[in-house]
Amino acid sequence: MNQLDKKSQAWSALFSEPMSELVKRYTGSVFFDQRLWQADIEASLAHADMLAAQGIISRADLQAIQDGMARVRQEIESGSFEWKLDLEDVHLNIEARLTQLAGDAGKRLHTGRSRNDQVATDVRLWLRGEIDLIGALLVDLQKALLALAEPHVETIMPGFTHLQVAQPVSFAHHMLAYVEMFSRDAERMAQVRTRVNQLPLGAAALAGTSYPLDRERVARTLGMQGVCQNSLDAVSDRDFAIEFTAAASLAMVHVSRLAEELVLWMSQNFGFIEIADRFTTGSSIMPQKKNPDVPELARGKVGRVVGHLMGLITLMKGQPLAYNKDNQEDKEPLFDTADTLKDTLRIFAEMVGGITVKAAAMERAALRGYATATDLADYLVKKGLPFRDAHETVAHAVKAAISHQVDLSELPLNVLKQFSPAIEKDVYGVLSLRGSLHARNVLGGTAPAQVQAQIARHRQRLG
Repeated sequence: MNQLDKKSQAWSALFSEPMSELVKRYTGSVFFDQRLWQADIEASLAHADMLAAQGIISRADLQAIQDGMARVRQEIESGSFEWKLDLEDVHLNIEARLTQLAGDAGKRLHTGRSRNDQVATDVRLWLRGEIDLIGALLVDLQKALLALAEPHVETIMPGFTHLQVAQPVSFAHHMLAYVEMFSRDAERMAQVRTRVNQLPLGAAALAGTSYPLDRERVARTLGMQGVCQNSLDAVSDRDFAIEFTAAASLAMVHVSRLAEELVLWMSQNFGFIEIADRFTTGSSIMPQKKNPDVPELARGKVGRVVGHLMGLITLMKGQPLAYNKDNQEDKEPLFDTADTLKDTLRIFAEMVGGITVKAAAMERAALRGYATATDLADYLVKKGLPFRDAHETVAHAVKAAISHQVDLSELPLNVLKQFSPAIEKDVYGVLSLRGSLHARNVLGGTAPAQVQAQIARHRQRLG
């Protein structure tokens, strides 16, 4: 039996009584941090390789560590590995089993490191992998939105401000707004990755180590972009986790905005879309109901992720240098944030692919709100009126259209001329929804030519 098993804790030689069972349960993290096992093994092997290269351990010890870790990996993957609460966390559980398999070589693995720099390294390695998965899922969602948009470049819907009908836009243009949001989310994640991908290992407990470590070698082995330059900072700060959770919160906010619109659009009051049955549920009492549960739940999960961000910020705010046990509380919110974001992006990409667009309902809604009023104002400006005068003139025309319960385009020319003698027969081309759409042929505008160009740009960008 190895020393870790005899004493339960790797540090227990100094203590005169064993840890209480209550404290073990309160301070133990193994039942949630065991998901770091792959990162822990990867970092330990890189550390062992460096120790051998530096002559700190022998080549025989390195081989024993590598063989032992291969066995540990196999046991964890097969489900036969025994996780023990007495050993506190993922790190000591793996080290204890390695020592059983490799003997003294397993005990030498911890030379020149502490659990403080070990856990900081493991979390960074794990998070790097999660960011890569999230980046791929953000690409999938953008592609799904593009596929939904592409057939609807000329499908007219009302664009809203204050949830009031404002101006006509194409449905494709509306969807591309979310492509832009999620593309920025992907950029943010990539930027966060560069700061996550820095190596704390070698900082030891807080002050570095007296062993001649080659930290740059470990960083290269692990594919990290650099080495944390201050040992105190390396082991104690979790700003990389906070920054990731902030980026995740923004991505979830963008999901929530889309979710809110899907919920509105699916309602009978809008009737703009149908969401495929496989992404909806029924009512236990009202047989006619089809509820958009997926977007509603995603909207709710945003509060969960933003709450984790607030929790992590609060976790760090009062900590003196260097490591404190508080930082054990970083993992569960971080893990849940990554899981929630991944699950949400995955299901939204699939759900978007099952949306049916009701183009006629969208166009009818655009006609109800005098969406071409601004076009009439622009028409008058081009005829020589100052914009403020044109704005007031059109307001009177809209008032008349409301009183007659018709659209602006349905007012007779002689009525329109009462508001401005500059109005001619060509105004009806301006007042049509399609004319309005095509008129906004400026970079970033809703004109079909511009929307097609944006779709092509995104297609090229996403590959």
